[in-house]
This record gives sequence, C-alpha cells and structure tokens, in this order.
Amino acid sequence: MRLTKLGHACVRLEQDGTTLVVDPGAFSDPGALAGADAVLITHEHPDHFVEDKIRAAVQAEPQLRVFANRSVGGKLDGLGDRLRVVGEGDTFSVNGVEIAVYGELHAVIHPDIPRLTNIGYLVDGQLFHPGDALTVPDRPISTLMLPAHAPWSKTAELIDYVREVQPGRVVPVHDAGLSDIGRGMVQNLVGGGGPKTDVSYQPVPDGETVEV
Repeated sequence: MRLTKLGHACVRLEQDGTTLVVDPGAFSDPGALAGADAVLITHEHPDHFVEDKIRAAVQAEPQLRVFANRSVGGKLDGLGDRLRVVGEGDTFSVNGVEIAVYGELHAVIHPDIPRLTNIGYLVDGQLFHPGDALTVPDRPISTLMLPAHAPWSKTAELIDYVREVQPGRVVPVHDAGLSDIGRGMVQNLVGGGGPKTDVSYQPVPDGETVEV
C-alpha cells in the first residue's frame, strides 16, 4: 500500500489500483480527492470534513463514493447511492479493498463540550486511521495513523495508546497545530526517546509518499 500525507489528518492510500482518501478537511491539500475512488470521513469537525469540498468532488469525480457516519451523512443529503452511512462493526469493500469500521465517539475535549460521533477505518486489515479518538482495533495491525496533537490529547495518552495497539509502525497525523519543534518532541517521546514503546515512528512530510 502507498500512503501519501496530504495535510493534517488527511492521507491518500493506493492499493491494487484503488485510491482511498481519509479526512480531506480544511487543512488538507485542495487536490486531495482528484481521481479518488472513495473518501472515508471519520467525523464532522472541519479539519476532517468540509461539506462543499465533498460535494464538489462528487460532481467532478463520477467514480467517487463517500463513506461516513450518520452525523456526517446527514449533512450530505442528496448524494443518493454515492453516499453510504457506516458505523461500528460494519465492513465494506471498495474495488476489492476491504475496510472495517471501529469506534463510536470522539475523544472528550472538555466535559462542557458535547461529544460527537467518530469512527475509525481499518484498511486492508493493516492500516488503521482512528480519526479523533484512541480506538483500539480488535486485531493486530501493521500501521497506525496516530493523532499526534489535538485539544483533547496529551502525549502520555498517545504513548499508552501505542503500547496498547502495538502496531508495526506509527505514522503521525493530525499535526497541523504543531511546529517542527513540537513534532520533534512528540516523535522523541513516542518514538523511543521517552517511555518504551518498541514501535517504529515514521513521520511522512506533507506531499510525500511511502510504502506501508
């Protein structure tokens, strides 16, 4: 699988001729959805989902299908069979690439802020993007897209999350709010300079592609 990071939480995944894009939000590359077969949306926050961007892509890309939870789906009325609402426990396939859905709720930002729904996607049984939650899949995975920085998280929680999931590698996302110094601090703590995690920490600069 080829992974391209396209800004903040957005990644483009290419497997056997099929292209999936996860969370092309307000901080993502404007061309993230060009040529994509499917877009997977974890939740409705604007750094993960922009309604106008999705609608424009559906108009421009006749093959594009949209997968999202019920809250996001409710904002995309009129897309007909181009949209599929999915939730915890669902599985589906995009051109033979198998995807499983995990999780139900966004992490707690503050007790005074209501929690949104949030789902994560396990792609081809190997790469997991949790959105804005520290959801633990029920099977071993090779690549974890780790939300490296958020109003709801602290690095100690990320370390414990990586220890619990025990992926083969971590690729940090959700990091637009960090400077290069901040990214380095998280990498040092989660990737070996802090408490032991025994996991390869592999940052991918925006616009670059790696094999996972």
